[in-house]
Amino acid sequence: MLETRSLVAKYGTLTALADISLKLEPGVRLGVFGHNGAGKTTLLRCLVGAHAPASGEVEFDGRPVEAGHVATNVRRGIAFVPQGHNVFPNLSTEQNLRISGLLFDQSFMAEILKIFPVLAERRKQRAGSMSGGEQQMLALGMALMTQPKWLLLDEPSTGLAPVIVRNVMARLKSINESLGTGLVIVEQNVPATLKTVDRALILKSGRVVFSGTAEELSGSPNLWEWF
Repeated sequence: MLETRSLVAKYGTLTALADISLKLEPGVRLGVFGHNGAGKTTLLRCLVGAHAPASGEVEFDGRPVEAGHVATNVRRGIAFVPQGHNVFPNLSTEQNLRISGLLFDQSFMAEILKIFPVLAERRKQRAGSMSGGEQQMLALGMALMTQPKWLLLDEPSTGLAPVIVRNVMARLKSINESLGTGLVIVEQNVPATLKTVDRALILKSGRVVFSGTAEELSGSPNLWEWF
């Protein structure tokens, strides 16, 4: 379980998150939405330990997520894919995957290549020469090489064509269903994400203004009023 209790996060005197309490059961797919500056990325950073809360708690499997110890939290099972194509551009696809899984089971690469067949086709290709969609899939594959229980994604559809977005979202759902990996997806593309997740959260100025099922949110006649 991934859980926050009365989480408050700040940057200096600016409050980015205020009193956020979440309880995410294993394997849940959560979409996090909101305007720019709503606190979405800060929430992900707190979950992986990249940002220290001002107060409140973050726990994973009943133990605190230690702020400032991202590598330890990754080894425990929380993977974070920041916004953008986070690959080593001068290395091949295979080298990127192997480096990401150095402390883990290298044989798991075979599963990654099944999930993302295009990476198998581009196995020896320099990552920086691949398309934006292919680089995004490689970034996801690199995160999966740590065999996480939770995959945190910050705007995975940024800069991608609609057809590629649909492909990426389909792969994320496949990862969840085949590996049981929980997903927390921060996105601006609300319609595409709501088709992928089962729960939804909307933040506004650091506070939760909606928490419920994806079906409830997508069926709301006043959906865009939340933003």
